[in-house]
Amino acid sequence: MSWHQRDVASLHLLDTRRQLRRLLTGLEVESPRGAVVFALCIGAAWGAYVAATQVGDLAEPPARALFILVLAALLWVTEAAPAFAVGILVIGLDVLLLAGAGHEQRRLEGQRWETYVAVLGHPLIWLFFGGFVLAAGTARTGLDRWLATRALALFGDRPPALLAGVMCVTFGLSMFMSNTATTALMLALLTPVAAGLGDGDPFRKALLLGTAIAANVGGMGSLIGTPPNAIAAGALGALPGRSVDFLQWLVFGLPPASLLSILGWLFLLRRYPAAAERLDVLQLLSAEEDDAPLPGAPRWRRWVVTSTGIGTVLLWMTGGWHHAPTAVVSLVPIVVFTTMSVLRPTDIRGLPWDVLFLLAGGLALGEAIDSTGLADWIVSAVPLGDFGPIALALVLGYVCALMSNFMSNTAAANVLIPIGISMAVGFEDRVALPLAIAASSAMCLPIATPPNALVFSTGKLTANEFVRPGLVIGGVAPLLAVLWVLVVR
Repeated sequence: MSWHQRDVASLHLLDTRRQLRRLLTGLEVESPRGAVVFALCIGAAWGAYVAATQVGDLAEPPARALFILVLAALLWVTEAAPAFAVGILVIGLDVLLLAGAGHEQRRLEGQRWETYVAVLGHPLIWLFFGGFVLAAGTARTGLDRWLATRALALFGDRPPALLAGVMCVTFGLSMFMSNTATTALMLALLTPVAAGLGDGDPFRKALLLGTAIAANVGGMGSLIGTPPNAIAAGALGALPGRSVDFLQWLVFGLPPASLLSILGWLFLLRRYPAAAERLDVLQLLSAEEDDAPLPGAPRWRRWVVTSTGIGTVLLWMTGGWHHAPTAVVSLVPIVVFTTMSVLRPTDIRGLPWDVLFLLAGGLALGEAIDSTGLADWIVSAVPLGDFGPIALALVLGYVCALMSNFMSNTAAANVLIPIGISMAVGFEDRVALPLAIAASSAMCLPIATPPNALVFSTGKLTANEFVRPGLVIGGVAPLLAVLWVLVVR
C-alpha cells in the first residue's frame, strides 16, 4: 500500500470514528453503565414473570402486568432511564403486551389498547396541566416572588421554623382541597426561595420534600381530603353502627396525620440541614431579581392572574358545594390565561410536559395492575389465614402502602378495603380506617403520588431521594393508624 493510500485510509478511519462519536453523543451513550443497569432491570422483571407463571400459577395477562410493574419500578428506582421515558415505556408495553391478552373479544373490537392510551386524557392529567398553567402565570407576572415575600417572611428566618411553616400551610390546605393543587400553589411560592438557596444548600431539598410529605399526609386528616377516606367511610356506612361522619373522621385521621407530618419534619431537618442558621427570605428572593420573567408586567395582567388564581382556589376548596370536579375547575386558569394572552406560545411550550407523561405512565400501570387481576393475585398471595383484626389490619395496611407506590391509592383502597371488611366481621372499622391511612402513606417514588411528581418536576431532586422519607412515612403510618383506631373506636 502506498503512502497516499495509507493517508486516505487513515482519513477515512478518522471520519468513521468521528461519525461514531457523533452517533454515540446523539444517543447519550457515554458509558456502558446505563445499558448494563437497564439490561439487569429487564432480567429481574423477566425473572419475576417466569417465577409467577411457573411457581405461582399466575395467568398470562397478570403475569405480563407483573413484568411491566417490576421493570418500571426498577427503572424508576435505579434511574437507568429518564422518569418520563419510563412512563412512556409503560404505556407502550401495556399496548404491546396487554392489549387483548386473554381478552380476545376486546382485542377484536379494537378497544382494549385505547384504555392504556386514553390515560393521557385522564382528569388527573388536566388537573396537573391546570396547576402548571397557574404556576406559569404567577411566574410570568412576578406574583410568585410577591407572594413569597409576604407569606414566607411570616415564618421567621430560622430554617426549622420556615420548614414547619411551609409544611403547616401545605398540610392545612390539603385537608380541604386537592393535594395536587395545593402542591402546585406551594411550589409557586417556594420556587424563588429554592433558587436563591442555590445548589450547594441541602435545605432546598428539605423544603421541596417537606411540601410533598405535607401534601400527601394532609389529606388523611379530613373526610374529603383524599378518595381513600371516602371509600372507607362509604364501605363502613353500609354496615349498621359503623358509619363515619366528617367530625368522626377528623378525630380519627387528624392526629395520625399530624404526627406523620411532624415525623417528616424531624427527618428532613436531620437529613438536609441548612447551610446557615438564619435565612433572609427577602435576600433570597432578591437574589433572583435579575432573572424575574416579567418584572414590569402590566397591572391588568397581574389582576387577571390574581383574580383567576383566587377564584380557582376557592372553587377547589368548595367542591362539596358546587360539585364541580377539581379537574374541571383546573380549566379556569387554562382558558383564561391562554385566551387573554397572559401566557405566550413559548410559555406553553416551556411547561414540564415530561411530568404529564410520567403521570400518564403511572396511571397506565395502575390500570394494568387492576384490570388484569394482578392486584387480586398480590392480595391472595399474602397468607392472611386466621389473623386477628389487628394483625389483619397491619398486614393489609403494609400491602396497601406497597401497592399504592405503583398504582393509584384510590385503586388500591378500592381493592383492599372491601377484602379487609369481608375478613374482619365485627371489627370492620378497625381494618377499613387504617387502610385508608395506609393508602395515602405511599410516597417512595416520584410517581407514587401527584405531589411527588410535581416536586420531582422541579428538577432539584433525584428519584432516590424520595425513597428514605417514603420508607419512614410508609413504615410508620399503618402501625400508627392501627394503634390509634383502637383508642378512638
